[in-house]
Amino acid sequence: MSKTLIIAEHDAHELNPSTAKCASCAAAIGQDYDVVVLGSGIDNIAGQAAAIDGVGTVHAIDAEHLASPLAANHAAEVCAMAEGYSHILGPSTTFGKDLMPRIAALLGVNQVSDIAAVTGPHDFKRPIYAGNAIVDVQPPQEVAVVATVRVASWPSAADGGDAAIEARAANATPCGHTRYVSLQSGGGERPDLQSANRVISGGRALASEENFELIYKLADLIGAGAGASRAAVDAGYVPNDLQVGQTGKIIAPDLYVAFGISGAIQHITGIKDAGTIVAVNKDADAPIFEIADIGLVGDLFTVIPEMMQLLE
Repeated sequence: MSKTLIIAEHDAHELNPSTAKCASCAAAIGQDYDVVVLGSGIDNIAGQAAAIDGVGTVHAIDAEHLASPLAANHAAEVCAMAEGYSHILGPSTTFGKDLMPRIAALLGVNQVSDIAAVTGPHDFKRPIYAGNAIVDVQPPQEVAVVATVRVASWPSAADGGDAAIEARAANATPCGHTRYVSLQSGGGERPDLQSANRVISGGRALASEENFELIYKLADLIGAGAGASRAAVDAGYVPNDLQVGQTGKIIAPDLYVAFGISGAIQHITGIKDAGTIVAVNKDADAPIFEIADIGLVGDLFTVIPEMMQLLE
């Protein structure tokens, strides 16, 4: 019988919520599905994956050369165990976008990107043209489906599972052409943008890197992730890993608050699946007000301090 394999994303301490969203996609495909956890010292991560409802087996591959998220090593391990799986899924996060094309190339198949809906085991829908159109994708049934799941389009699978955990030895040898140096994040200790329930974002209207501290302070006050528009990133106010939008990160938090962001279509594409969108802009004609659930015409340099005072 055909089965689906989900590649778990984690930071060596916690399982990324994108894994549970991939499980929802796997359930929609309608087949039994397993999870593979790659890394070093991953007993806790494997346990978290086993708790996802619906997971059949968690394959834990513990090896020193898998400790860092190096796609060249992880792809080889996944391909070594791919036989027997008709579908291999990873999240459409930075991790998944780095890893899944390598797996597809090694298996000699075309990758399906950003699955937003499933209408059959080999029939998927994904957004194109900045989300302005939805295209049907039907990969051949005789080859494995290697795909990324558009995590903003799927709810997290429930907890309550009790899957068996199977330890497996590493099959592939470490790659010699690539080495892992370090991982740096501009978001600091704040929640990851793609898994945060609340996100506070700022645009070019902040006018400087120093003024962006207002966004960080408000985000920290409510335990939110911090994001930015492409204009703010291009201006050098924030690092590019905070960019939200079509060419940045596509997110779906419960609450998204945008300060000084006009609402270009590329940015809207990245936030349109958010639960509640709040926009603050002194331009009453800003396009973002057209999609905002709550809009406030005002100066962010006045509004943010007032909000912080009320929250404190």
